[in-house]
Amino acid sequence: MTCRTFIDFLMEYLSGELPRSQRDEFDAHLAECVECVAYLKTYNETVTLGKAAFEDHDAAVPADVPEDLVKAILAARRA
Repeated sequence: MTCRTFIDFLMEYLSGELPRSQRDEFDAHLAECVECVAYLKTYNETVTLGKAAFEDHDAAVPADVPEDLVKAILAARRA
């Protein structure tokens, strides 16, 4: 497996949808490729941070945030 192939199958690997033979090959590549291990770690951290950013989406806006800024952000999200 090459690093390019590793990236191509990353989502299937993480979701558990990768067939066993390919998963074994994927794991073997991880055992030998420091760069892909780092990529996988960074990818997982990015997903975790992305999910955390939306966990508290109903939280109150701090009182010191200008109302015009809040309206502009909400309008941009709708666009």
